[in-house]
Amino acid sequence: MDKVVRMSSEKGVVIFSKSSCCLSYAVQVLFQDLGVHPTVHEIDKDLDCREIEKALMRLGCSTPVPAIFVGGKLVGSTNEVMSMHLSGSLVPLVKPFQASLC
Repeated sequence: MDKVVRMSSEKGVVIFSKSSCCLSYAVQVLFQDLGVHPTVHEIDKDLDCREIEKALMRLGCSTPVPAIFVGGKLVGSTNEVMSMHLSGSLVPLVKPFQASLC
């Protein structure tokens, strides 16, 4: 679990994914459209894949991937991120992590 906590806090927006997950890709595109460049950890390419999945579930993820962290805090999965976006609460949350356009 320490590895997941460390990895999720390394950058402003972190997505735990699997290389074949289309929902993870959709969330990545959403963040990029918002001017945020998330760090993506494809856990199926990590030797500790099973342990990472278990740690994500213990942290409260309903499914192991995608698991989205903003500012080191678990936001949730695709459903939670899309709901936040539709309600207007995602943009203010990620604003500190948007790439500058200058």
